[in-house]
Amino acid sequence: QVQLVESGGGLVQPGGSLRLSCAASISIFNIYVMGWYRQAPGKQRELVARIFNDNSTNYGDSVKSRFTISRDNAKNTVYLQMNSLKPEDTAVYYCQGKRLGVNYWGQGTQVTVSS
Repeated sequence: QVQLVESGGGLVQPGGSLRLSCAASISIFNIYVMGWYRQAPGKQRELVARIFNDNSTNYGDSVKSRFTISRDNAKNTVYLQMNSLKPEDTAVYYCQGKRLGVNYWGQGTQVTVSS
């Protein structure tokens, strides 16, 4: 069993920045891939970014060059640095981890981009 706890969401103005954190209950060396997904009202959950245990990364097209995913193995934490935020980035952001073929999800953190 893997528990994931997100933090760092909130309200930010367009053009601003936020950093989300996802703390895992086990060593992230043992998690094949960790990622961030988001879901806006009335829309499907979509991939934002993910990082594999070899440090390779993938990004959703809408966030490339604005968001950066990273990991701190010593803290068992994955981060999502979000810059140049837009109103369309408003969503609940979920941390996801996959280990031994099982997907685990955090409870989600709200990000609202509005003036």
